[in-house]
Amino acid sequence: MSLINTEIKPFNATAFKGGEFIDVSDESVKGAWSIFFFYPADFTFVCPTELGDLADLYPEFQKLGVEVYGVSTDSHFTHKAWHDNSETINKITYALIGDPTGTITRNFDVYIESDGMADRGTFVVDPQGTIQIVEVNAGNIGRNAAELLRKVKAAQYVAAHPNEVCPAKWEEGDSTLAPSLDLVGKI
Repeated sequence: MSLINTEIKPFNATAFKGGEFIDVSDESVKGAWSIFFFYPADFTFVCPTELGDLADLYPEFQKLGVEVYGVSTDSHFTHKAWHDNSETINKITYALIGDPTGTITRNFDVYIESDGMADRGTFVVDPQGTIQIVEVNAGNIGRNAAELLRKVKAAQYVAAHPNEVCPAKWEEGDSTLAPSLDLVGKI
């Protein structure tokens, strides 16, 4: 069953952000656009490349009012240790949520039971707490933060313009479509 258009499930967790441990919950993320960026584990190989890529574009997400949450089944203490020991992870200023019980990871249906880790799952959640975008990659395939940024812009655009849709390769400022009977079979 797809998680698209479903509300995020309740959770409470501790995250490492800005040199501090902070509390994060399903309720605290509502009211703003959010990205939940699940990855298998700290101190690994593909994960830091993805998280670093996302850190590079984090200011652009912030300009759009989007908060980013990196999530793995490591603890918030492990996130801090990784942050303190990796040049790539040290540049991260968004929250890294610890999910050692796997509750959040299971809530988003990306928990690998046999490994106790998360799949590479990306979820864009609107201010009402509804999941608008879902992307899940195999563990050996890294994601692209620039493409995620494009998708977030499209999700925000259609949320603000409910009678329009964004076609393939849509970029901010491009033309959209207004679905109607007149367009059927003409695209």
